[in-house]
Amino acid sequence: MLRREKSKELFKRAGKVLVQGVSSNLRYWGPEDTPIISRGKGCKIWDADGNEFIDYRLGWGPIILGHADDRIDNAVIESIKNGITFAATTELEIRAAEKIVAMIPGLDILRFTNTGTEATMHALRVARGYTGRERYIKFEGQYHGMHDYAMFSNAGADVGSLGARRHPIPAQSSSGVPQGIRDYVITLPFNDFEIVERTIDDHYGEIAAVFIEPCLGNFAGLEPVDGFLEHLRKLCDEYGVVMIFDEVKTGFRLANGGAREAYGVIPDLSTYAKSLGNGFPVAAFGGKQEIMEVLGMGSVSQGGTYSGNGVAVAAANAVLDILAAEPVLKDLAQRGKRLQNGIDQILTDHDIPHQITGHPNMPGFLITEREVKDYRHVIHHDDEFYDAIMWHLYDNGVWPEIDAREPWFLCEAHDDSIIDETLNRFEDAVKAVKQKHE
Repeated sequence: MLRREKSKELFKRAGKVLVQGVSSNLRYWGPEDTPIISRGKGCKIWDADGNEFIDYRLGWGPIILGHADDRIDNAVIESIKNGITFAATTELEIRAAEKIVAMIPGLDILRFTNTGTEATMHALRVARGYTGRERYIKFEGQYHGMHDYAMFSNAGADVGSLGARRHPIPAQSSSGVPQGIRDYVITLPFNDFEIVERTIDDHYGEIAAVFIEPCLGNFAGLEPVDGFLEHLRKLCDEYGVVMIFDEVKTGFRLANGGAREAYGVIPDLSTYAKSLGNGFPVAAFGGKQEIMEVLGMGSVSQGGTYSGNGVAVAAANAVLDILAAEPVLKDLAQRGKRLQNGIDQILTDHDIPHQITGHPNMPGFLITEREVKDYRHVIHHDDEFYDAIMWHLYDNGVWPEIDAREPWFLCEAHDDSIIDETLNRFEDAVKAVKQKHE
């Protein structure tokens, strides 16, 4: 049983000064169970009571090398000795941008921001400014940040609120979003060739962009079926629509060149954050020079006091140097595949119907007897059984996200011994949960 005394005491204090005791709605687990973290190192974290966990949440994806990685921390420490924010471009910022352009196929030029939400917001504005159109397509179950235009049909949406498959309805994910914004968002099922082609053909004169997570970062890492991204690329070329990859989670994680490299499809624009800084807040968006130049001509506004600040670009430079010099992500994929194969075998051995999902560096699985290809198929997933396995793991020192919609994240510090330990505890959890359900 986990110790919780100090965490509960701290959470009571938090509740007096932070709304619900947290700075993000998704961190709230209730008055008794909301965790309070003390520190992290490598692939492990410790809560305020000293409970140790193998971490597969990794801050929801940013940690690609490991918590408190000395190489990154030392680079940031050296940088901040020279100041952080200057209201001007720095050499360190230029070097980071040069490395990103060299590493990502087909990305000509970029701008730095601070968060993934800012990056997606600005990328959408650039697409509208470039095309002179206002609407955009997003896919159900995908998440593009917390700005108003992205708060529709996200991974928390009730499938019943999405409308008929052939005529989807944008399901608003938050109060406080102006009603009229819904008219600018077209939501569609993922991996459906026919409906996206028909929609673009019917509305191409209105559509500025197709915004897509190449694989679903908030739905078990679900990947595109063969040819789907290529189909989108063809449609965008044919109808003059800007194709945007949201690589906030996949960038510098699936491969050095991100999803562009992993799936072999080059969008017009992409957004980046998370792994770019190994936990330090840094983000960017960029792509084809012709499109991005609407910023330079002054017709489209973009700015940010802290964009390209010294801490952010120092961390990014250090991460990019490590990824360029060492096969971090290739090695990670091998260990991720080891984890996927192990989970698959354990569930198979215990006669539990399931589907392994996601890229090895961002894997997931669902408890289901039917194949899942898009977010609407979440109704086939046994979330009660899955959640029970995750809670058992959490109580025994392995911490993936409790909800299957969030994939598992791996970092360089998850070595083979950690994977083996995880699989041993996973099998214990499956046995215990299955026995309880029989």
